[in-house]
Amino acid sequence: MIDEYFNQIIQKKLLPGAVISVHQDSKQLMTKSYGHYIGKDSQLYAVTEDTLFDLASLTKVVAILPAALYLLSRNELQLDRRVSEIIPAFRFQEVTIRYLLQHSSGLPAGLVPKVERNHNRNIMSEIMASDLIYNPGQTVAYSDLGMILLGKIIEIVTGESLNQFVQRHLFNPWNMPNTQFLLPKNHTHKVASTELVRGQYVQGEVHDEKALLLGGVSGSAGLFSSANDLVLYSEYWLGIRQQSVIPFNWMESAYKNTFLGRGLGFEVRTGDEPSVSFGKRVSVGSFGHTGFTGTSICMDLEKKASIVLLTNAVHYGRNNSIREIRRQIHDLIYEELLN
Repeated sequence: MIDEYFNQIIQKKLLPGAVISVHQDSKQLMTKSYGHYIGKDSQLYAVTEDTLFDLASLTKVVAILPAALYLLSRNELQLDRRVSEIIPAFRFQEVTIRYLLQHSSGLPAGLVPKVERNHNRNIMSEIMASDLIYNPGQTVAYSDLGMILLGKIIEIVTGESLNQFVQRHLFNPWNMPNTQFLLPKNHTHKVASTELVRGQYVQGEVHDEKALLLGGVSGSAGLFSSANDLVLYSEYWLGIRQQSVIPFNWMESAYKNTFLGRGLGFEVRTGDEPSVSFGKRVSVGSFGHTGFTGTSICMDLEKKASIVLLTNAVHYGRNNSIREIRRQIHDLIYEELLN
């Protein structure tokens, strides 16, 4: 049924292609690729299990969250430290590192007017000038701006560029060679292209406009990766595979201490209602994240299982059905593989 469903939605042009990888207790239950995409050169390419994808907002939990936890565990950063102590130009005294990670800072989701690829705008200046839309700590409202700010804080605290810091302290020791910002030109052909912009598909360059104007490296988007790397990543979070980069109690704190369905970074299923992103069958306590391009990762603590779904749904435009498709795929996986 899973195979049939993927083939059906690709045939109907609801998705161009995808890689799905399902693991439980470090056993591979399924890894498969489907479909094709049109490259920057207008040629047709098959999606393979090694295809790289623009992770979009998965960047927030694959790069920024572990980088923050790394610093928190070493007391180089503190959850309740005020942002304004690190960035004096930031005007709101009540906003802390915790609020940025929880998406409860009061910062809006994005900038107005919406950022376009051809704009010439100073993203950081505009974030500093943004007003809060609710009182910090009052509710959860997903914000790119808060995570971009956190990426900048990591650079200030470490004295290193964000991309170099995460490469050196996270992705190299975690053995994730395909996970990086700013892909070298000779890797471009390995990437599933995203959206058609002015007659040419975006390939190997970040899809997110704010991240693009920030030079391709930001706290909200910009990372590229493969299914294999993200499976490894999920096993570290589930404690299936050992690592020494971040103490495990800090990693647990990111999904066990929740506020209105949000951990530190992660969306967490905290009760009986279906998961917003991952459907009705994931266990309570499951956590994960999604990316606008069509990427997602879901980790089920109870079943010690992970589901990595990488697609480039925006290939056919932004008005796509990836949210419904993702929930349906997760439901099918639980019916067939994780029941």
